[in-house]
Amino acid sequence: MAQTQSPARVRPAASAPVRPRKSPPPRRSTMDGSRKESVVSHALLIFASLVALYPFVQILLVALHEPGARVSGFSVPSSLHFDNFVTAWNKGLFSSALVSSLLVAVAVVVLTILVSVLAGYAFAFFTFPLKGPLMGILMIGLVLPYEATVIPLYYQMKEWGLLNTYWALILPQVGLSLALGTFWMRNFFTGVPTSLREAAEIDGATRFQTLRKIMLPLAVPAITTLATLLFLYAWNEFLLALVLVPNNPDAQTAPLALSFFTSDRRNSDPGVTSAAAVLVALPVLIGYVLLQRKFISGMLAGAVKE
Repeated sequence: MAQTQSPARVRPAASAPVRPRKSPPPRRSTMDGSRKESVVSHALLIFASLVALYPFVQILLVALHEPGARVSGFSVPSSLHFDNFVTAWNKGLFSSALVSSLLVAVAVVVLTILVSVLAGYAFAFFTFPLKGPLMGILMIGLVLPYEATVIPLYYQMKEWGLLNTYWALILPQVGLSLALGTFWMRNFFTGVPTSLREAAEIDGATRFQTLRKIMLPLAVPAITTLATLLFLYAWNEFLLALVLVPNNPDAQTAPLALSFFTSDRRNSDPGVTSAAAVLVALPVLIGYVLLQRKFISGMLAGAVKE
């Protein structure tokens, strides 16, 4: 009988020694870098906010001291006193001055926005003779110091019989603000995608309908921002009120009423003067706080073109 041979044992091949894997070099986390940038940017913003708020807080604290107190530097009152605000309100006739400022500022904003929207829309999409030179002439208003126009405006208002009236404050400020308003709205309209306007034209919309139904809803943030800037400029206007309405207390604005507290520095009360300054600045501050979201979005409107 044939002898059965046991199967040969296969010796496993010697495996190569396993080398330990080297761990990759540690990478700098991008999150750490962005976190550092965020911390630095927030620190800078907080520092800038403190620098900007310091004068207002200091004036507010001086106004809250007891009447007649001589305060130097940053001083927190031991108790709050509102007598300075009452004195400033009565002496400065702020009951009529604030109403005059509000009336003038609102009229300037409304008239300037109305004309600027129409002019900006025309300069953005219409073709007419001397379009470029007219825009260049209009832009001179952005660099022309308005102090140079005060004397001519005085004689012009005197010739028209408008001195010591609200129109002497409204009309010049509207004219001086049209350069900024037209430039602002033209830049916004040129940033709107042309496909929207072309679609409206295909649907048979007129130019005015395109403006009213398509452009204006898109332009609300830009208009809000422009209105905020115009209101700020009109509210703080001092020189025109000083020159054009010197003899009509009913038409004098809040900044002009504030100047009465600084006419006599020896006899002036710092607490009353500070209270008057707070009364003048408070409406603008409240308006900005309420409209800050739309203000910022309007500043960024048109920054990215499609």
